[in-house]
Parts: sequence; structure tokens; C-alpha cells
Amino acid sequence: MKTRKGFTLIELLVVIAIIGLLSTLAVVALNSARQKARDSKRVSDMKQLQTALEIYFNDKGAYPPEAGDGEVGNPTNGYGCLGDLGWEADTSCAAPIYMGLTPRDPSNTVANPGNDDPCSAAAAALPCNYAYNQVSNTTYEIHFILEANTGGLSVGKNCASEAGTGGSCAH
Repeated sequence: MKTRKGFTLIELLVVIAIIGLLSTLAVVALNSARQKARDSKRVSDMKQLQTALEIYFNDKGAYPPEAGDGEVGNPTNGYGCLGDLGWEADTSCAAPIYMGLTPRDPSNTVANPGNDDPCSAAAAALPCNYAYNQVSNTTYEIHFILEANTGGLSVGKNCASEAGTGGSCAH
């Protein structure tokens, strides 16, 4: 009597299907984790910008005016740092320096002068650049986009200002 060693074709197909299903679930979970990490970084960036702007305001009595479309974190096409002269396009600000290197939206991995897409644009979508706007000497807005609901903020456009962070700007 012959005994066969090995697996049948059906057994192999079932194992391959199970491995494929598990791989798909792992990729979905990994993408969700990456999305949450990017959104957490965006919220953290807003807090850092708000802190730097408040220190600037305390020293100068006004928030810095914006130039151009107010893109933050995209040197040569937006703001690279916040110093004594306000927002500056490069990363070498005049002292005192309030923020030596402005944060960039995590969906933009490198400074890209060709990316002229501020998050404040009507049809803004990721990747876009954080967008600062001085509403008055005592008020400002920074627009950013979230990929998912995060810490009380909704997916889509959000706004950070001197009054806090929320789904829309109060100005």
C-alpha cells in the first residue's frame, strides 16, 4: 500500500486564501494606524504653532502678518521660520527666534516649491500646506486638514486660532 506524503491542491488553496485574508487585514490596520499618526502630528503641529504665535504676540503686541498665501512649513514657497521680523521664507530667522523651523503637514515629506496648495483653498485636499492668515493684529487662523476624526476634531478642514482649535474659524 502506497502512502502519499504532501498536501492536496484543495488544502494548499485554503492555506493560500487564509494567508491572503490575513495580509489584507494587516494592511488595512497598518493604513489606519498611519492615518491616525499623521492626524496626531497635525494636531501637535497646531499646538506648537499656537504656542510660538502666543509668545510672539506677548513680545510684539500683535500677531505677524501673512505674506502671499500664508503657507507654513514649505520654505522658498512659504514660511520656514518665525523670528523677530515675523514669518520668513527660509530657515534662518532674525533673533529672537520663536520657531526655528515651522512644521510641515506630514503628507508633505519634503519642501516642495511646486506645491502651492494651501489648506485654506476652497477645494483643498491632501497633500496641502498649513495656511496661516492674520485676521487682525489680535486674531489669526491656521487652516489644516485631518484624514479622520481626531480628539474632538472632524475629518476635513479644521482651524487653529488664538481662541483654540476647532472645525471652523470664528473670525
